[in-house]
Amino acid sequence: MKEPIRKITLADGTVRYRLVVDIGKDDSGKRRQLTRTFDRQKDARAELSRIRHQQAAGTYVQPSKMTLNQYLDEYLIGATRDRRESTKSNYCHALKPVRDRLGERPLQSITKADVEQLVDWMLKSGRKRSGKPGTGLGARSVRLTLGRLKAALEMAVDEGKLVRNVARLVKPPEYIAAERDTWSQAEVRTFLRAAARDRLHAAWRLSLYGLRRGEVLGLRWSDVDLKGGTLTVRQGRVLVDCKVRVEPPKSRNGQRTLPLDAALVKALTELRKRMVEESQAAGTAYEAGLADLDWYRPGDQYVITDELGVPVHPEWYSDEFARLLKRAGLRKIRLHDSRHTTLSLMEKAGVPISIISKWAGHYDAAFTMRTYVHASDDDLKAGTRTLARLHKIA
Repeated sequence: MKEPIRKITLADGTVRYRLVVDIGKDDSGKRRQLTRTFDRQKDARAELSRIRHQQAAGTYVQPSKMTLNQYLDEYLIGATRDRRESTKSNYCHALKPVRDRLGERPLQSITKADVEQLVDWMLKSGRKRSGKPGTGLGARSVRLTLGRLKAALEMAVDEGKLVRNVARLVKPPEYIAAERDTWSQAEVRTFLRAAARDRLHAAWRLSLYGLRRGEVLGLRWSDVDLKGGTLTVRQGRVLVDCKVRVEPPKSRNGQRTLPLDAALVKALTELRKRMVEESQAAGTAYEAGLADLDWYRPGDQYVITDELGVPVHPEWYSDEFARLLKRAGLRKIRLHDSRHTTLSLMEKAGVPISIISKWAGHYDAAFTMRTYVHASDDDLKAGTRTLARLHKIA
């Protein structure tokens, strides 16, 4: 066996010790060798011993010039396979600060200090959109980025490209979710009375039926059974990088069939009748705008459209909700908070959390309870009344 350490003498007479050791094969199957030169023989032997020990233990990592960006490109191929377009977009957005700050660095050169500095920069001046550029990002955004980087580096460790995952050593910033602002039962009724005069009355009832915005806007007439009094959530129409896309539900539980109450059946029936009348009045102009929609699948008839049969834009729908609640004189909540409102009111009315979770399309009742059920200050009065009954002395 050839001696891996050779003594060499340079032209000026200086003695060096050159280590040449096999470190495995490359992707094409060709043998790879590591060559390093040391001033002292004992340093060369120590390095040889370290490499052979790690090779025997299966922990040796071959030196590589691959950049972090190059590895993230590889990582995202597998991490986003069979994922929804919105999920793919979320992964890419989460890793963008990493790419901007560290992407051109060799993967194996990234240290804990580098990741700490990335987190500090994001918290102080990492914002580039959705606010004033150069200001700090929220803790939730930073945690998402750090979490995605951890997952990527963990995969690199599993693949033998890294010795350790330095991102795991970095403590994420503390994040406390803001309390959701939800409506009371009286406010819901006020909104629905105001919405009763609106062309899209049925849409607002759907949003207060616990459906997500994308689920309301993704609903087709083929998903609605007015005679049977049910609707089936089969898809969502969502925004991905400012473009409208149609996607399947987030999970298997997201596809579900919900029974409709009499008021919603009536609202949907009236909307269907009105759309027929609008079609007759518009003639050939009706649905002509569908040809401009790259996401539209011919033959689908959407429930929530404008007067010419074109599905409304998601952002317009959110803005219209805000305009309508303002006209109703109600305090402002976000459109998605109407979903939180519905599920909270169902829980307060005594509906079991297992049913609420299934209604919402969640995979876990504990998640529903933790995320979507909220108590207000007024709800504490119910506790007062209960305690009064319990403590009453006859």
